[in-house]
Amino acid sequence: MLKLFKITAILEGCSYLVLLANMLFIKPNAIDLYKTFLYPIGMSHGILFIGYVVLAILLKQNQKWSLSTFAIIILGSLLPFGTFYIEKKYLSNA
Repeated sequence: MLKLFKITAILEGCSYLVLLANMLFIKPNAIDLYKTFLYPIGMSHGILFIGYVVLAILLKQNQKWSLSTFAIIILGSLLPFGTFYIEKKYLSNA
């Protein structure tokens, strides 16, 4: 399950960056293209985000994460590039 969480963390981070790029670069220049991309990108990011949080909750006891470590792992899903940091710092040793 840890390998699945690592993959989900990377994919969630990538989808977050694609969602931000769509908002920052495509929206000002091509609003119709932005609207076309928004639903599929947003939906995939939402599913990956929920998967990330659910897997983190399931792995908390299995990996014996402290409450502060668990909070950092959850907080990483809210910040751009956060899941990449979490994967490198907390999941690469596991």
